[in-house]
Amino acid sequence: MAERKVPGVENFQGAAGGWASLGAVARVLKNQMAVGREAAALRRVNQPTGFDCPGCAWPDPKHTSSFEFCENGAKAVSWEATGKRVTPELFAAHTVSDLWGWSDHALEDAGRLTQPMAYDATSDRYQPISWEDAFVRIGAALRELPHPDMAEFYTSGRTSNEAAFLYQLMVREFGTNNFPDCSNMCHEATSVGLPESIGVGKGTVTLEDFDHCDALFSFGHNPGTNHPRMLSTLRAISKRGAPIIAVNPLRERGLERFTSPQDPGEMLTNSSTPIAQTYYQVKIGGDVALLKGMMKWLFEADAADLAAGGGGVLDHAFIAEHTSGLQALREDIEGTRWDDLVEISGLSRADIEAAAQVYAKAERVILCYGMGMTQHRFGTQNVQQMANLMLLRGNIGRVGAGIAPIRGHSNVQGDRTVGITEKPTQTLVDAIKRSYGFEFPLTHGHDAVEAVRAIRDGRSKALVCLGGNLAVAISDPETTFPAMRKLDLVVHVATKLNRSHLIPAKQAFLLPCLGRTELDVQASGVQSVTVEDSMSMVHASQGGLKPASEHLLSEPAIVAGIAKATLPGSKVDWQSLVDDYDRIRDGIESVFPFFADYNRRVREPGGFRLYIGASVRDWGGPGRKANFLVAPGLNEDPRDDRSDALTMTTIRSHDQYNTSIYGFNDRYRGVNGRRDVVFMNAADLRARGLKHGDRIDIESRMGTGGTEATSQNLRGFIAVEYDIPRGSTAMYYPEGNCLVPLDSHDPKSGTPAYKSIPVLIRASQEAAESV
Repeated sequence: MAERKVPGVENFQGAAGGWASLGAVARVLKNQMAVGREAAALRRVNQPTGFDCPGCAWPDPKHTSSFEFCENGAKAVSWEATGKRVTPELFAAHTVSDLWGWSDHALEDAGRLTQPMAYDATSDRYQPISWEDAFVRIGAALRELPHPDMAEFYTSGRTSNEAAFLYQLMVREFGTNNFPDCSNMCHEATSVGLPESIGVGKGTVTLEDFDHCDALFSFGHNPGTNHPRMLSTLRAISKRGAPIIAVNPLRERGLERFTSPQDPGEMLTNSSTPIAQTYYQVKIGGDVALLKGMMKWLFEADAADLAAGGGGVLDHAFIAEHTSGLQALREDIEGTRWDDLVEISGLSRADIEAAAQVYAKAERVILCYGMGMTQHRFGTQNVQQMANLMLLRGNIGRVGAGIAPIRGHSNVQGDRTVGITEKPTQTLVDAIKRSYGFEFPLTHGHDAVEAVRAIRDGRSKALVCLGGNLAVAISDPETTFPAMRKLDLVVHVATKLNRSHLIPAKQAFLLPCLGRTELDVQASGVQSVTVEDSMSMVHASQGGLKPASEHLLSEPAIVAGIAKATLPGSKVDWQSLVDDYDRIRDGIESVFPFFADYNRRVREPGGFRLYIGASVRDWGGPGRKANFLVAPGLNEDPRDDRSDALTMTTIRSHDQYNTSIYGFNDRYRGVNGRRDVVFMNAADLRARGLKHGDRIDIESRMGTGGTEATSQNLRGFIAVEYDIPRGSTAMYYPEGNCLVPLDSHDPKSGTPAYKSIPVLIRASQEAAESV
């Protein structure tokens, strides 16, 4: 770190976790003004008879500890269990235009929504409305659309299986498959890429597999911030001596060392456990080059060992029995030059070979990855190259080995499992007709990017959002915000206020729902919902807190209310399903047979694991095999032809979860009280005549082929010298979203390319002075 002082920027020296983590939990509890309420909630987080944390999707151990939550989990719970309230009085005091001027943090920090509200254009205010009137008006507006495909139905990953199933049932009976979903913006490359490779779009490991792996590779994710409970698992692996290899452009503290708040010895001595044995700071966009380099070494080492009379380095028996396509992959890898692998990855040949040697030496390897691998123009191919690496040594489908996409939201995977998909199959059409008596079209609907395009072009006139903050989460706000203002109808089901709610259509409604922490009582009594974690475990979640307002409804009840008003001749008995969620789970089981005996199994402590064929080397049915797939070339993103262009990635701070900004501190990166920073390599600063702390302007170059300048740019940010590879730079999400045009996405998965943006950076034209 440079010696020059910049307000709010320092060099953080501590480990992840520890006393700083506990202090952060205490501060957030105090800030939300409901310490007793929040403490009661935290005692039930991720417990067998409690509720699933509304934060990340890291699985719960079979025998949970008394405190099975992390710092950011505590933030998520306190954010929901807050004592602050957004009442009709707040809307009476502030126009929507006034509220637009609030920060994203201030909007959500205002507290829980308490009553259904409808937008009044004359006064530019949200005004109270009864649930009955809201449902009637929403239903009438949806029925007035010329065609069902003119409506978009968005889903957030915090939605339960029960609410998501009812939602997709309603939308399909309405007659469309337009399901933009938060997974379109994060792990869609996994959902598209892995089925082509291994027959299933999910990870193949269980939490217990981590107890048996001989090595773990971590690609493109930051567990210390995004899923901190994973650090306990990594700590255990490190302590038993298995190597952990981290691959990421930025050195993330959670992958370097960790002080466990549940270890008295580490806490009292202020000591920590090293996590990654080796840390490879790959260039942004250089992951495919590293993966192909590791595979090149494996092929070469295998050939040498076979020539010397050995059995080879590859798992030839597994490859022969379970895979196809090896020869095409071999030819692609053999035709790739080492010089190109080194240049694009940013790593030396010795480093690439050393990583491959660790992989080859270990009998059982787990490969974990996050959005650093999926949010690229060719993110689907990134995923498939990781699968290739794992297949070469048979590291899928056995104990202690497998591929593990680490999801974000707590049920983003489950929503998809129960039918939230814009790509229906004939099997789904037949199952819903058999169970509920109606048919729906087989045509593909809209994903998130296509939904915004349709709204921009006037092809869609209504948007219903079951949670989330779509306008802020999606790329290209310069396109998205104006487009959404032209809608005829927008409906938001939410717990808290966010910026998407302040983009009103001709008719706009805020429908406040129960949170995960709160008691849900229906006609048959207290209800539980269910969620699916990153490792396909399905378990129950039951809140225990008194609802934040007597006017709140559950998400299933809100979906049913909209459905009854929109589909007066519906073949579904919506009220019966809401009266008893067991009936919803019976319906899920009838449509998706792999949920067999759902209600009994989900009542068992810890729940049950869904069938994942690749975990037992079933690649999608009898006679099918896993596939080695070729990714042409080495660039996972278009390259800019300007010699002074840098490649930028967007990142999350430690004080945020997706678009929820809990505060303005990014502790492990040494940033406090601000988010207007751009992390840059020292040599890149010097090459541009810049210094640590200078104000800078950022111009996106993410046009066609990455070479045409676009109008997206940002001004007046602060350059921060940081340990990041030369040619790479980083800034926070969603601030950096305006640098990503709507059309800059993976053509196969539709995932916006948030993680690799060609940019030009220069001294700011707005202010020559430094800060």
